[in-house]
Formats: sequence, C-alpha cells, structure tokens
Amino acid sequence: MSTPTAGRRSASRESLASRTAVMALMLVLMIYFLLPVYFLIVAATKPQGDLAATNGLAFSHFNLFDNLHTLFTRSDGIFLKWALNSVIYAVLGAGVGTLISAMCGYALAKFAFRGREFLFSVVLGGVLVPTTALALPLFLLFSSIGLVNTYWAVFLPSIVSPFGVYLARIFASAAVPEELLESARLDGAGEFRTFFSVASRLMAPSLVTIFLFQFVAIWNNFFLPMVMLQKESLFPVTLGLFEWNGQTARAPLLQESVITGSLVSIVPVIIVFVLLQRFWRTGLAAGSLK
Repeated sequence: MSTPTAGRRSASRESLASRTAVMALMLVLMIYFLLPVYFLIVAATKPQGDLAATNGLAFSHFNLFDNLHTLFTRSDGIFLKWALNSVIYAVLGAGVGTLISAMCGYALAKFAFRGREFLFSVVLGGVLVPTTALALPLFLLFSSIGLVNTYWAVFLPSIVSPFGVYLARIFASAAVPEELLESARLDGAGEFRTFFSVASRLMAPSLVTIFLFQFVAIWNNFFLPMVMLQKESLFPVTLGLFEWNGQTARAPLLQESVITGSLVSIVPVIIVFVLLQRFWRTGLAAGSLK
C-alpha cells in the first residue's frame, strides 16, 4: 500500500516533468518565432555582396548604417514617404476604428433595443469573413464613387473592425456597472457625456487592446492597398517593399534595401507594444477574468 509520502514524491516528480516539458516547448516556440527576426537583423547589417556569400545566421562586415543611408535616399527618399503613409493609415485608422468599435460595443452591451442580438450575430459573422474576400467588392464600390487610388480607399475600410466591436461589447458588459451609468444619468449627463466621461474610462484597458489589434492589422495590411492603389506615393511600407522586391531580378542591389526596410518597418510596431504593454496586459487580464 502506497504511503502519503510516496504519493507526494510521485506527484512532485510528475510536476517537475510537466514543468520541464512545458519549458522545453516554450523554448522551441521562442526559437521558432525569433529566428526569422534574428536572420533579418543579421542580413540588414551585411553589405550586398555578403548576403549570398556568407552564412545567413552569422554576422560579417557591419554595414548597417550604410544600408540605412541607401534605404532612406533611394528613389528620392520614397521609403520615408511610404513609412509616413503607413503611420497615417495605422495610427489614424486604429484610433478612429477603436472609437467606432467602443461606441458600437457599448451600445450593444448597455442599450436594449429590438434586433440587438441579431445585429450582434451579424457582427460575429463579419469576424468570420476574411478581409481578402472583401477586397474586390470594396474596389468596385470605391471605384463607383471615385475614391480608388486615394488615401480614403485604404483608410475607410480600415476603421471598420467587427472583432473590435465584439471585444468592446464583452469588455463593456463586464467593466461598466449599470448602477454607475444610472447615477450619471440621474446627475443630468447625456448619453454621449456618460459614455465619454464614465464608460470610456472604465473601458480604457480594453480600448488599448483593440487599438493594438487594429494598429498591427492595418500596419501589416498588404492586399487591400495593392488592390486600391496605383500611385507609388500613396503606398504603405508593405506594398512599397513588395514592389521593390519584384524588381530585384533586374536590380539586385534592391535586395539589401528590401531587407533593411523590412527591419525598419517592424520598429514602430515594437515601439507601440512597448509603450502600451501595461494597458494591454491589463485589458487581456480583465477579459480573461470576466
């Protein structure tokens, strides 16, 4: 017959084995996800001639600053224009999209009206529709009103996020007490003032989470700009680097600029995550607990 001490030892061994297996799996996944980033950093520091002549995971001649100078001066500094376009699309699109998602989610969570659940079901259905499937209908719609090949052709679709509406409703239902809203209304606050002064502050961590999802999705968006834009001056970074990459067969020197530009293009995303990670973690934790 097993003793309690033997049982505890067996459980301890199982616990240690489980932790070891989990840590090993996490280590493998970390290497899997970070290896492409490491390769990109290494390649961006090399001169063009070393890209094929040296090991892809080993540093050689450090040429990063020259590569950056070439990147920012190539084609009269068009990369800076692309970067500015991406900032406009991502920051403004994510900001406006977060506001729209917050207001829609708050209304679906706190107002009772006929068809509310059906409308929410439609929103959930929109989450399941891939964005690539909407590109052609959006192109035909924007073409009919003359907005193709303009900033609006990329900006307007970017501010609509069914997933953001879904998250906003979940967070609004959990984080905004009905009693607090009733108190604000009894004090004479209108619905807009109640939302902006009370509800939005309670929803702040969730709004940062929605903003981050929106920002990353718009920053990495490629297919929609490719369908909507023909002017090179309107391209975001993703489409601009794709165009350069398509020209490397006849202009091999562009390869280094594509690699260096890819490295530069992930820096804003990292900066945004670092600046907002405290709110982001709070928002995710609140969502998991509620």
